[in-house]
Amino acid sequence: MIHKMDKISELLAGTYDDPDGLGPQSVTTRRLVMEKSLAGMTLDLVKSLGFEHRIAVVSDETTYKVLGKRIVDELKGAFAVDIIVLPAAPHPDDVTVTAVQGATSGADALIAVGSGTINDLCKFASANDGKPYAVFATAPSMNGYTSVNAAITVHNHKKSLAAQAPAGAFFDLTILAAAPARLIRSGLGDSLCRSTSQADWLLAHRLLDQPYRQLPYALLEDDEKQLFDNASELMAGDLQVMEKLVRTLVLSGFGTAIVGNSQPASQGEHLISHFIDMLADHNRPLIYHGEQIGVTTLSMARLQRHMLDGTPRLAADTVSLDDFISRYGEELGKSCWSDFSEKLLDSAAVDQLNHKLEQNWDGMREDISAISHTVEYLEQVLLAAGAPTKPGEIGLQRPFYNLALQHCREIRNRYTFLDFAANVHRLEALVPAI
Repeated sequence: MIHKMDKISELLAGTYDDPDGLGPQSVTTRRLVMEKSLAGMTLDLVKSLGFEHRIAVVSDETTYKVLGKRIVDELKGAFAVDIIVLPAAPHPDDVTVTAVQGATSGADALIAVGSGTINDLCKFASANDGKPYAVFATAPSMNGYTSVNAAITVHNHKKSLAAQAPAGAFFDLTILAAAPARLIRSGLGDSLCRSTSQADWLLAHRLLDQPYRQLPYALLEDDEKQLFDNASELMAGDLQVMEKLVRTLVLSGFGTAIVGNSQPASQGEHLISHFIDMLADHNRPLIYHGEQIGVTTLSMARLQRHMLDGTPRLAADTVSLDDFISRYGEELGKSCWSDFSEKLLDSAAVDQLNHKLEQNWDGMREDISAISHTVEYLEQVLLAAGAPTKPGEIGLQRPFYNLALQHCREIRNRYTFLDFAANVHRLEALVPAI
């Protein structure tokens, strides 16, 4: 379904013209195929990657039934296949990574059959062991298929860790359209945050002179509106709209891979979500990542609108390591402080930044507004898909959600509108409204 001059094929060929003027851009993924059906194509697809003889096919109990058995059956005979089936709903944490590395120690390459967790576990484990991997998707649930980062929890601190992109990524659109509706909504929710992530990153660029690229967003501009405007058709099983969702997820992952980190697609909305994952009641019903991101994206969009309407004047951060230890305990507190302290603003920095704001705020506000979707539009996209829009719909009481909004900026070194609002002494007051 991919046309010869398509952006995906140009990236694979190394001929995509960088809008930032950095010359032709490429990705390390060598093969990407999305078709109505990939049945009977597994052997040819894997052979095209040049993997050596012994392959570990990693799935969980659910994804093995959906696609893993078919992958194994089509590879047997041509390859020596190690079958690793994890328990249903495995955790993407350091313990499970160690288990995957042990189970795949004899293999030359890994094939992930699944979506977010299985893909992250395989990309991180394979990178640790210096082995290539490929992925066969079972749900269009997140944008990490083609990224070079993995969301792994280490000692209860959820982190985005360096991993590797897949050598091949393969998408059977019929299988993806048959995925549970919540997983499809999850992929839509994970795509929704483009505008809030871009606004946060652009703020950090304009205010703090952090590096910034147009490329990740140029990659998405042909598909995003067609996806968002047809959310109800997506949920009705329209394969053309499903292809738009998969393209959006794939291109978002490629954007982060080229930049080298998750900044283009993971900012304040993901900090809120990570805080929830780390500290919410573990007995809460299962909520998929993108379902949560849809809700937190609406909160970030509201916060950004409030902050863009004001005339900011910054004040220095006053929190300390002792505050973090008191809030999170010693181990997690020190881990979070290690990240947060790198972006902490002292009095000298604040004086310089306030001068910059006095000179440039109107232009900054105009540029950020120009790339942002309205809260109303983003909410309508979610509603059209039947996706959650409120904290209560993802199993969270409002007091805990407010706590996440107020403190999630403390878990990572990434300056967002959450930090901006805190440094203007407006975050605590705005939390109930976002």
